[in-house]
Amino acid sequence: MEWDIALDPLLSSLGLELYDAEFASGTLNVVVTKAGGVDLDALTKANRTISEWLDANEPIASRYTLDVSSPGLERRLRTPAHFLGAVGDVVTLRELRGEAPTRRLEGTLVAADDQGVTLDDHELGAVTIAYDAIERARTVFEWGATKPVTAKGAKAASTRKKG
Repeated sequence: MEWDIALDPLLSSLGLELYDAEFASGTLNVVVTKAGGVDLDALTKANRTISEWLDANEPIASRYTLDVSSPGLERRLRTPAHFLGAVGDVVTLRELRGEAPTRRLEGTLVAADDQGVTLDDHELGAVTIAYDAIERARTVFEWGATKPVTAKGAKAASTRKKG
């Protein structure tokens, strides 16, 4: 089933965007996103809304589980639109190479189109890969160095009355 056709209007009414939807192994996995991130309240509303729609329309004949989540920090990349949205990000992917061993690549995604992607791999440089040769891919969250927070100039969070 084309889940985006059914779920897009439902999620849009909640201020959410469908990132991905896939029915596999008895589970309908729905991944939603929005600018600024998705909180638990938004996920709960999305789950209830989708569940009500599924109950009313019964598009799945067998027993199933509904799982609604956000893409998280390391997003799975499955469609050309996912890859296009990740251009400029660091990604890791497994490339299928026929008889040659599968190889794992990691680097900055520099381009994506309808046929495949170009990755500036950390070791190999620019590598172009067709979508049908990508076993799996995801963005890589890079933890940055953080500076310690100091109390200098901080104000008290509450005030006390004398008395």
